[in-house]
Amino acid sequence: MTLVAVQWLRAAAALMVAWYHARHEAGLLAARGVGAAPDPATLLPWWGGVDLFFVISGFVIVHASRDLFGAPGGRARFLAHRVARVVPLYWLVTLAYLALALARPSLLGEAGALARDPGYVAAAFLFLPAARPDGTVLPLYGLGWTLNCEAFFYALFALGLGLGRRGAVAWLWGALALLVAAGSLARLPLPFAFWADPIVLEFALGATLALARADGVRLGPASRLGLAGLGGLGLALAAQILPEAEASGFARPLCVGLPAALLVAAAALGPARDRAGIAALPAPLRWLSALGDASYALYLVHPFALRAVREGLLAAGLAPVLHPYPWGSMLLMLAGSAAAALLVHRWVERPMTRAARARLDRGAQNRGAQNDVRAAAGPVPRGPAER
Repeated sequence: MTLVAVQWLRAAAALMVAWYHARHEAGLLAARGVGAAPDPATLLPWWGGVDLFFVISGFVIVHASRDLFGAPGGRARFLAHRVARVVPLYWLVTLAYLALALARPSLLGEAGALARDPGYVAAAFLFLPAARPDGTVLPLYGLGWTLNCEAFFYALFALGLGLGRRGAVAWLWGALALLVAAGSLARLPLPFAFWADPIVLEFALGATLALARADGVRLGPASRLGLAGLGGLGLALAAQILPEAEASGFARPLCVGLPAALLVAAAALGPARDRAGIAALPAPLRWLSALGDASYALYLVHPFALRAVREGLLAAGLAPVLHPYPWGSMLLMLAGSAAAALLVHRWVERPMTRAARARLDRGAQNRGAQNDVRAAAGPVPRGPAER
């Protein structure tokens, strides 16, 4: 059973970030004298797709770990699955970016020089926050800052797995709140200063929604539609009152994280669907669900795809045709990013994840073998240890 509405939100979050960067690419086209730059006024805070991702991640991690709380070896299994899910594709993309930085450093500005710093590069691969010369805390592949937050959240959650579901969520809230409070009251050193950003509280918001679902909380269609409407309205309001340059500190989780949590609540507290139910959906919703599956790939590869489509439009002489308004080129860039993500997810990400999980979670193979033996032998009474 799949919470398909959560999949749609994952796709929406990745598309928001991709659209945000597509606006930047369209601005570069305008800087070359091709058409007009996008209007600075926006309907939504497109960078807020990251906040939506964080709330979804908090929900999904707790919801998907329901069989691991207090289970023998649960912590090791959780970490093995997280490493298999996150690390291979991120390392591959970072390697590609590193190769480009070393081969053509002038194309990437400061990152081209940083690629020759072994300590900085190592920190990027180890998900450790590291500062650039100008003081900004970003890994070599800039998008990876969100994964530095995710990796910290995974480690923190793993520590609380033995406390049960409620205990783990309470541990998350306590640890994150304490860290954020410390960061607000004192000047912490890296990496703690990075992890103490109030945006990490959005993980706890999602975790709380997973606890509510596990406790049987379900909402009807009207209630979920109302929550979704309030969430969308909250994001639209945030776009008007919170410029990106001011989206820091507690303002970001309050103005963007809370509306994102309303959207996730609308998606997560409804019914799940089986494969037949998903197959019965209209084609656009099935495609959106597939893009939700590929949302991690979309997040990581869209900068490459955006730039490739932009340069292709210039080379083909099509960029001026799509103007004076930039939306045509931006939509093509977004479509190219989605297509690239679906291909990478199908042919690169999934095989790498399966291979990494098989290597890291040896117990899964043993459990699969035991299930095959039991299935062949017929029903087997459960012993005391299995009850």
